[in-house]
Amino acid sequence: MPAPAQAQHEVEPHVQHRNRIPLASPIIDAEMKEAALAALENEKLVMGESVHKFEEEFARFCGTKYAVSTASGTAALSITLQALGISHGTEVVTTPFSFIATANAVLHAGAEPVFADVEDSGINLSPGKARARVGPKTRAIIPVHLYGHPSAMDEFLEISLETGLKLVEDACQAHGAEFGSKRVGSIGEAGCFSFYPAKNMTVGGDGGMITTNNAELAEAAGSIRDCGRDKNSKYYMGRIGYTSRLNSVNAAIGRVQLRRLHGWNEARRRLAALYRRHLEGVDGVVLPPSERQGEKPVYHLFVIRTRMREQVKKHLEKNGIETGVHYPVPIHLQTPYRQEYGYMEGAFPLSESLSNEVLSLPMYPTLQEDDVVRICNILKDSLKR
Repeated sequence: MPAPAQAQHEVEPHVQHRNRIPLASPIIDAEMKEAALAALENEKLVMGESVHKFEEEFARFCGTKYAVSTASGTAALSITLQALGISHGTEVVTTPFSFIATANAVLHAGAEPVFADVEDSGINLSPGKARARVGPKTRAIIPVHLYGHPSAMDEFLEISLETGLKLVEDACQAHGAEFGSKRVGSIGEAGCFSFYPAKNMTVGGDGGMITTNNAELAEAAGSIRDCGRDKNSKYYMGRIGYTSRLNSVNAAIGRVQLRRLHGWNEARRRLAALYRRHLEGVDGVVLPPSERQGEKPVYHLFVIRTRMREQVKKHLEKNGIETGVHYPVPIHLQTPYRQEYGYMEGAFPLSESLSNEVLSLPMYPTLQEDDVVRICNILKDSLKR
């Protein structure tokens, strides 16, 4: 590294507040505020016109016939499983290396999550290991497109076709990612998305979406998220449902965000490529999985692996650079899962290894390229200490 750059980074702690770089930076601009105000003043506050238009536009974006909005990504997953008839006495295979909501949604539906470890060299659920966990009670598999990296959907589709299991995509971190000729969320029986503020697009708060080509699933999901109402009826209930609707104001913001999503994703991909150029071959750093042929990740997060995580994290934060750990504890070692199922360390060693080493670096569309260079230089400096 050139000496001037090293000298500059040695004085970074003195200017960290002025040059602070956050981990994420959600965008809410004037057009989004205007759309929210227009919905607030002119529409029903719940299930207004913006909600229905957002659903139509999101389905078109993903390449599905239907989209059903919900109050969160967790609700989208749970409602999808319930709409598929998955409940008590059944099992769903998924990964222990994800946000806990993936497995919680299975429990909310009344089923039991069965975990399989990640790929030998990757971050997503291993199709082979998932297949080995399929039993007589298994009804579905939930691969997670973690950090915006598509799972091996061709292999999961093969398993689904061979076994008859429902394939539900957890695409909560992968809005706009592609596998082959399709966008995620349109490959399995259903896709589930989250619009939490740190995601690639948001609705200005919590929100979720279910995408599917299955008309019966879409109708059931639309009923379950709306108190179990029969179609076009206010007080006749055909199902036991929830109050899990998306508000009209949130949907109005989401419609504007959706129009920007492609450009934002392309910016994330450019920044990811820049990170790779500056961190390629650095001792002590493992970069995110390389793009496989036919895949197009959207880098919700840019996550490296390092056994010196705490040292790197502290040095970056000392220099005004926010980082994150996604996730420090795999799901099976979270307290409720230890207590209920008796999981112990060593059950899923690759997931546990990831949890000990992953570090998320700043990633958002408005992140400046010179900031990425600065982050990489300070990161490399941290490894020498």
